[in-house]
Amino acid sequence: MSEAEDAVGHHDGQTTPRSTGTETVRGTIAGLARRANPAFAVGVVLVPVAALAYAATVGGQQLHTYVHVMTGVLWTGIDVFMAAALGPAVGGLAVEDRAKFFRQLTPKTAFLLPSLAGVTIAGGITLALRMNGLFSHAQVWLAIFTAVSLVPTLVLVGWQFDAFDDWRWQAWFGVVALGSGAYLAATLPDFAWTEPVFVVALAVVAVLNVLGFGVLMPGEVRMYREMTSENPDEELIADIGMRNAKLGGVQGAFQLVVVGTMVLIRWRVLGFDALL
Repeated sequence: MSEAEDAVGHHDGQTTPRSTGTETVRGTIAGLARRANPAFAVGVVLVPVAALAYAATVGGQQLHTYVHVMTGVLWTGIDVFMAAALGPAVGGLAVEDRAKFFRQLTPKTAFLLPSLAGVTIAGGITLALRMNGLFSHAQVWLAIFTAVSLVPTLVLVGWQFDAFDDWRWQAWFGVVALGSGAYLAATLPDFAWTEPVFVVALAVVAVLNVLGFGVLMPGEVRMYREMTSENPDEELIADIGMRNAKLGGVQGAFQLVVVGTMVLIRWRVLGFDALL
């Protein structure tokens, strides 16, 4: 599909022609960044990623733990706040006012939440691997996690944007399917059970990954494309925004389960003095 070609996407049962100006990934990211404030968009992505890169390579284990916990706290807090306070407040507004609100909020959350989510997940995995002997048989479980997280996410992205016939989606899906399949093939012969708390944590994080990157983030892109279309559908913008706010609450609930697993790891698996 060329940059000048039109495409049609799923819009909660509707099909709406997409504007050619926002069709490319680069165009969409640039447009969202302009609306969010370029400095904000760069900062909320660069700072957490740089902090994790430093903590995981040069910094000590305590700094690594701090980065993982802090990004997780922010991610969970924002999701819970949006569902518990923001969603009900905005839900009481008229459709036009809800759409206006999400026009301002969406460009910022489109950068902030994926950044926090990605760094939290990557930070947790790298921290568990860094602590020798903590995560037994890690590679086979990470191979399962990779396949369960990435393949459904890409399928949902392709469905929401009607992109199954787009060579770019096909290329990404092929790389992910082959890569995760090869990872599984290389590790499954050595399959063995790990601590149950890690199985639960990986399962919940896989759900969070699919929900966040396969549903919520595409929803934000759909809102942006609707905002920049020739005839924006205010009701659709408001509906997707409210759906994302409610799903943020679902994410928040799952994240609290992950917090519970982290407490179990800290007190039962590691012991009281392990991280002091």
